[in-house]
Amino acid sequence: MTDRIDTEPVDGIDYIAVQQSPRFQTLKRTQRSFIFPLAVLFLVWYFAYVLLGAYATEFMGQRVWGDITVGLLLGLAQFVTTFAITMGYVSFANRKLDPKAQEIREELEKVEAQA
Repeated sequence: MTDRIDTEPVDGIDYIAVQQSPRFQTLKRTQRSFIFPLAVLFLVWYFAYVLLGAYATEFMGQRVWGDITVGLLLGLAQFVTTFAITMGYVSFANRKLDPKAQEIREELEKVEAQA
């Protein structure tokens, strides 16, 4: 491997070197490229819901069907959004993050076994 993590088997694992290695940096960058945009998107959606509840009470109080209001539907959509983001992250982590993390972990375990 060309991106092998430089560690000293005699002294154990140099975790600073691991953290600064290109493979680990790529892993962190990949994770952040998913997390940060979705976190911003969800926070905008959440604050829009709170602001609508505070300042657009007529809109939020409009009845859609029986006692079901727009505000109630948007509130329930908050939960749906949370679960969708969670499921999306789990899928993303399984496909993109876990294989890279497993490679790094296996290499570190080999180094630790040699120490």
